[in-house]
Amino acid sequence: MASELKPPIIILGNTRSGTTIVQKVLGVHPDVVAWYEPRTLWLVADPRRKHDEFGESDATEPVRRHIREQFLKYQRQHGDRIVVEKTPANILIIPYVRAIFPEATYLFVVRDPFAFISSVELKWQRTLSTKGIRRRLQSTPVTQLHHYAGRFVRQYVDKRILGRKYQAVWGPRYRGMDEDVRRHDLLTVIARQWAVPSKKAEEDLALFEPGRVLRLRYEDFVQNPVADMERICAHCGLELTGEMVRAANEWVKSDRLEKWRRFDPRDLARILPEIEGEMRRHGYEIPPEVAQARRAISSVSNTIAEQVR
Repeated sequence: MASELKPPIIILGNTRSGTTIVQKVLGVHPDVVAWYEPRTLWLVADPRRKHDEFGESDATEPVRRHIREQFLKYQRQHGDRIVVEKTPANILIIPYVRAIFPEATYLFVVRDPFAFISSVELKWQRTLSTKGIRRRLQSTPVTQLHHYAGRFVRQYVDKRILGRKYQAVWGPRYRGMDEDVRRHDLLTVIARQWAVPSKKAEEDLALFEPGRVLRLRYEDFVQNPVADMERICAHCGLELTGEMVRAANEWVKSDRLEKWRRFDPRDLARILPEIEGEMRRHGYEIPPEVAQARRAISSVSNTIAEQVR
């Protein structure tokens, strides 16, 4: 008898927010299999779209059927285990994902914006690897391959031929991001890559029934991964195994929390208006040196204003 699709476990969270390590440790469980970022599969509804925002209406019956069939195929190819999937850009399309998988188990991971900005700024400097291109193409329908070929070629030309420091675009594309890239400096764009999806995700997650989504903070996870894995397993109906405990203790590192300090505090203070509201929502505090830099900038601005008057 052919197997049926088991309710998948879907990890939601912005890029560079810890979704990979959560998926990796969870994937140690013998009853699940990890599916790493089949991004073009989710974009099947409209691969031409200039941003990654999809709504419930985009989850038409053909789209829903195709994505569910691919999940079932992946499940069958991997011993009929539960699929645990994560694609960071899905933070922008939560209603669409939910319409396709109303029965799924959901996790949501958030990370401090300064650590996010530091990590993402480095990613903007890198070219998509051959391995990454192959992985994306594996989940892309043949009839849609041409929509992505131009992007890969553009990345190669920008980085390898023209020698530009940054890619033309990287990461989840919020609505209006192309215009922001043209009008604003990159640090501002990256700050919005954290804040805009965060705000949209909170609005979308509020529509779930209480208890349907387990929330995690990356900073808490790396400080006590076993405790959070206990919560995750309980939420997913799984038993925490000794192998998962060992994996959590060996793989989860907390040495990446301070790398944002490579930036000048004045540059981070300048983008505070972009992120401060969402920081408060998630309980993150402004680091003292960034707060001090903002006061210094404000003092200089007030002095100039007084001199002008």
